[in-house]
Amino acid sequence: MKKSLLLLAALATMSLAQAQNIQSGTLLVGDYEGATTVVEGSYWDSAPTTFYLCHTGSQMIYTAEDLADLAGLDGVKIQKLTYRFMNVGGYETMTRDVKVYLQEIETTEFAKIEGVKQFFDFDETAPCYSAVVDYDLVETYGDDGELEFDLSAAPFAVTPGKGLLVTVVMDALDDSNGLSSSFDLQFYNTGYRHRAMTFTHNNVSFLDYKETEDFPDATSMLGCGTDIDLPVTKIDYSYVSGESLFGDVNNDGTVDISDVNIVIDVMLGKATNPGADVDGNGTPDISDVNAIINAMLGK
Repeated sequence: MKKSLLLLAALATMSLAQAQNIQSGTLLVGDYEGATTVVEGSYWDSAPTTFYLCHTGSQMIYTAEDLADLAGLDGVKIQKLTYRFMNVGGYETMTRDVKVYLQEIETTEFAKIEGVKQFFDFDETAPCYSAVVDYDLVETYGDDGELEFDLSAAPFAVTPGKGLLVTVVMDALDDSNGLSSSFDLQFYNTGYRHRAMTFTHNNVSFLDYKETEDFPDATSMLGCGTDIDLPVTKIDYSYVSGESLFGDVNNDGTVDISDVNIVIDVMLGKATNPGADVDGNGTPDISDVNAIINAMLGK
């Protein structure tokens, strides 16, 4: 049978729900719900951002120990990062062009060159999250608020045993869009010292600074905070459960058209895969395609 005909038959059913064994979980780094400690120091000592200035960039290190609860899971992908803050004086709307970058790291601290701490390099062309967001601080005036970065459009795959570097860049569209109040927005911190660094400026973006010869030096002359606690963080993630999923030929945790394609390639002699015999009749054939489609339909 022609591959194109089989694909048409499968695609005709793709509008219905797909079967999958993807589970979700939440990891808290620090006392997210009960934190009471705010950052001590100046406004440039707040991570992942301060709304007091118009342009900020921060980097935060999450060690393998911080992420230890994820180590025993398969196919972990970070779906959302959330940070708490105390709004002690902001009652305006802050508009920010937000970009969040994630990358795996081996080290647990920022390097120093001749005593000057160094930011990590990162690929500014590949954010996991990018959006222009209006933060209405009136809603949280005098109370606690949250910054949520929804990465579900480009979730980040986690390798067990590896650390994680999170880079958050927030830029005002108007260089006058900083807090006019005498109070700053302060983020709760966990007491994990030396695990965050910041860059703050009223006219220059962290991404622009990254392109200068000053990068990656972090100095007070550049408005950098270098000795900052890791902010309490809520990490929402997905993972593949350990249960066998009927019809998941390629073992990616989802029953979908890719599994149909594998069976068809095996039928046409273009590939080999023992899982292609979905129904266990001893031969990969059209009945296996039907079995996968039924699994996709929840039958």
